[in-house]
Amino acid sequence: MQSENVLEVIIVGAGFSGMAAAARLKREGCESFLILEKADEVGGTWRENTYPGCACDVKSNLYSYSFAPRSNWSRLYATQPEILEYLQDCSRNLGLRQHIRFNSAVQEARFDSVSGRWKIKTKGMELEARILVLAIGPLNRPSIPDIPGLKEFPGPVFHSARWNHDVDLRGKRVAVVGTGASAIQVVPGIINEVKELNLFQRTAAYVTPRKDKPVGSLLQGLFDLFPLLQKLHRLKIYAYNELIAGPVIYGSETLNHLARRVALRHIKKAIRDPELIQKLTPDYRIGCKRVLLSDDYYPALATDHA
Repeated sequence: MQSENVLEVIIVGAGFSGMAAAARLKREGCESFLILEKADEVGGTWRENTYPGCACDVKSNLYSYSFAPRSNWSRLYATQPEILEYLQDCSRNLGLRQHIRFNSAVQEARFDSVSGRWKIKTKGMELEARILVLAIGPLNRPSIPDIPGLKEFPGPVFHSARWNHDVDLRGKRVAVVGTGASAIQVVPGIINEVKELNLFQRTAAYVTPRKDKPVGSLLQGLFDLFPLLQKLHRLKIYAYNELIAGPVIYGSETLNHLARRVALRHIKKAIRDPELIQKLTPDYRIGCKRVLLSDDYYPALATDHA
């Protein structure tokens, strides 16, 4: 009789990727697997990141499992709480929770060439598996810059991936370091609370319109009644991203130039100050760094206290 500690597959991480791998194993008839999750709940980056304004920049109908569609997404681009709820629902509806060992950070994983199996250690278990799947995405581990004097700063300091909700920002002078995908959500997320916001930018990013909006109950109902309609909508989003967005950014000079014009017009639509426009205008080809999506980042920076 095979020990419960000897399995076919061990998956590390219960985020989007880890649970997708587990769901596929179950679909193929494999039940001899475990998901080892260091935290006490599923979700990965969507469990760890809870900063104001946290949301996905891929439309909800695409940023979800094709085999587990959700018809009632509340917005075109889902927010963090809704994505986390979706992943928790998937862990139950797909029968995965019985395979998850929470609070089980992997301490060691070593391949034994004699037995041809992986030896895995956690704090309370020693396991063996023929296959080891690593689904340990990087966005749950903060990267803290080495800024001189940061440790001596007397006020609260925290990374966006470890947001301190106990700190009341109302009436405070706040510094945000960075202008990446998280920062362009944090800035509009807190701008109406703070007394003054100082944004420290290394490199200006291209930001294009997001055009987010709520999904009405009529469309949700149609997706629920006609799953094929939702599949077609998902295909439309995928085709746009792959066939249009990619070639525009990485393809011909003409299309790339047009994409840059869209991004620069997006700045000037929200900001009138020529000096600020210059600071926010990238000096490189669009697509050389991640292109960001936001409708409220530039309006936030245009306020008097930013």
